[in-house]
Amino acid sequence: MANPKRKQSKRRSANRRAANAFKAPQLARDPMDGSAIRPHRVNPNTGMYRGRQVLDVEA
Repeated sequence: MANPKRKQSKRRSANRRAANAFKAPQLARDPMDGSAIRPHRVNPNTGMYRGRQVLDVEA
């Protein structure tokens, strides 16, 4: 088994853990109805994407 030559610093370990931290998804405002949605995804309420109707949503 290979062993590390030097002890890894606390700072290096903390930076690695920080890079793997979960982040809240960024939300965008839909210009049609003003609801908060994930960017580059179809609005599940209206079925619109980039000004086009792409899903049939029954009201």
